[in-house]
Parts: sequence; C-alpha cells; structure tokens
Amino acid sequence: MSITVLLEVQFQSDAPEDALQGAIRETLEQTASFHGLESLEVLVDDEDPARMVVVESWTTAADHDTYVAWRATPEGAPAMAPFLEATPVTRTFARSIPLH
Repeated sequence: MSITVLLEVQFQSDAPEDALQGAIRETLEQTASFHGLESLEVLVDDEDPARMVVVESWTTAADHDTYVAWRATPEGAPAMAPFLEATPVTRTFARSIPLH
C-alpha cells in the first residue's frame, strides 16, 4: 500500500543561500534515488521562504521505513541538517477518502 509523507522543514533564516541550496539539492538527490520513492516535490512557503514542505510518495510504508532508518545513520545524515532551525515534522498518510 502506498503512502504519502509530508515533511515540514524550517531552515535558519540567516543560512548562506548558496550553501543551503546546495545542501538541499544534495539531500533531495539522495532521497530521489532511494528505492520505493515514487515522487518528490518541495513546496516553499510564500510568507517564509526558509520554511518548506517536502511531499513524498512511497510505494510502501516499508520502503519509507527503510529510508528513514538509513537517514539515521552517519552515511545517510542529510547535508541540510546543519542549516535546520528546528527538528523537521513528519506526517504520514496511508489512507485517503475517495471523492466518487
């Protein structure tokens, strides 16, 4: 069963733009290449460009769990971590309400 994951991230407002953008790209490239990821989109808050929501679609919850476990390792530590203002908030959604 596929799942959708929303990851809300708040970066430091004074982070150097070039370094932050590079770290975000590196992190997202790693995520995009991970087994089971179906889609990935980053939304930037209109009011606060240092706040972003990453929308991920995963083939299975197990694929996402494997990814999260890898991110917790030294090898998987995201390059954008030093620029975080707060701990990211993750929400997962495995169920939806059909519209028809």
